[in-house]
Amino acid sequence: MRKTFLLLCVSALLLSGCTMMPKYHRPEAPVPKALPESATAKAEASEAVVPAWREFFTDKNLQEVITLALANNRDLRVSTLNVEKARALFRIQRSALLPTVSAVGGAENSRIPQQVSSTGSAYNVEQYSALGSASWERDLFGRLRSLRTKALNQYFATDQARVGAQISLVAAVAENYYTLAADLENLHLAQATLKTQKDSYDLVLQSRNAGVATDLSLRQSQSQVEAARVDVARYSGLVEMDKNSLNLLTGTTVSAELLPQGLETVGELKDLSAGVDSAVLLRRPDILAAEYQLKGANANIGAARAAFFPRISLTAAAGSLAPELSSLFEDGTGYWKYSPQVVQPLFAGGSLIANLKSAKVDKKIAVAQYEKAIQVAFREVSDALVKRTTLVEQLDAQESLVNALADSYRLTDARYKEGIDSYLGVLVMQRSLYDAQKGLVSTRLAKRANQISLFKILGGGV
Repeated sequence: MRKTFLLLCVSALLLSGCTMMPKYHRPEAPVPKALPESATAKAEASEAVVPAWREFFTDKNLQEVITLALANNRDLRVSTLNVEKARALFRIQRSALLPTVSAVGGAENSRIPQQVSSTGSAYNVEQYSALGSASWERDLFGRLRSLRTKALNQYFATDQARVGAQISLVAAVAENYYTLAADLENLHLAQATLKTQKDSYDLVLQSRNAGVATDLSLRQSQSQVEAARVDVARYSGLVEMDKNSLNLLTGTTVSAELLPQGLETVGELKDLSAGVDSAVLLRRPDILAAEYQLKGANANIGAARAAFFPRISLTAAAGSLAPELSSLFEDGTGYWKYSPQVVQPLFAGGSLIANLKSAKVDKKIAVAQYEKAIQVAFREVSDALVKRTTLVEQLDAQESLVNALADSYRLTDARYKEGIDSYLGVLVMQRSLYDAQKGLVSTRLAKRANQISLFKILGGGV
């Protein structure tokens, strides 16, 4: 009865070609189903709509710079080559499911000495062969198919890593481009402030020489000039470093006509709907890569299980054998060989059990990594949404502050010229206005950076 049952099982396996991989189930996302609502996100759609990067970054010069980076960046090139390598490894593993066919031609010439000769005298033996051979492992228990599935998922994971690298590169180039634009705007602001401070210094000097202004007022004005000179030097250095960083990201030297002239000269970014459904996170390349790794680990369990069962290999050869090369293909020289083989592991010192336990642990690790990737993504998107809301309010307040300080500076300067207030009040207002203007540039840059960050952490659009 037991033999009959085993035969039926084997027959069923032969017909079905089953595998021993566990059925894959995607783990539940360990985050709330909805992203945190914000003042700007309550009315948004349930799912994010992430445009392609050419639609998101509307500035033509920035698009050209990003295109240069995608073509020349060495890190992205390595990621692309890793995908090609993973594809080749998958093809290698897939080929194990197919028969191996080869053709062999050979010649053998040996001398039999007299002492061991059956004829009592030495003689030569010659043999020529032309054979075709084929070998095939019958994947009865799905070991090879499990390994193929593992390799395929590894390839998919590597490709998603490439996509993630591409999105990160696009975001990094854009962030660097806007940083350069902001530093240039700060440089222009510092240069304008320096000119204003020099003009003020000249007026104070004339007043001192006329006996109207004091030496203290002159030294206070001079300190403002020197402070502006420091800022000009600092922002000049930052601009050059920004250019160097941009050249590194693009893998080439970016021409001057493609560089920004200031933050306000760069085109706006397209509005991005973040959505409220956390399921959108599952489209991120890093999370997709983690899931493919999990699927690969799941398939590896099937290979480890199949290792406990017999491995059936079929080998056959056919061709011609002859004692002389000239008669190799004559009638009567035909040769064939068929040798099926079954190998059943009996004792392996516990290595098979250990390999199976290791494969199961690897899957648990992959589950934890997948869940952690989702948690990190949830936090990144949540933080970006919160920051987006506060930046809108901050930008509005900063613009109002600049306008108020500009009015105060004009009034203070007029009162000084009328002799009502001291020059110290003018200096204070000049510095306050200058600091507020720099703060406005920083806030505008932060807003752009937040938009770029949302584009990146929502999976981008390649």
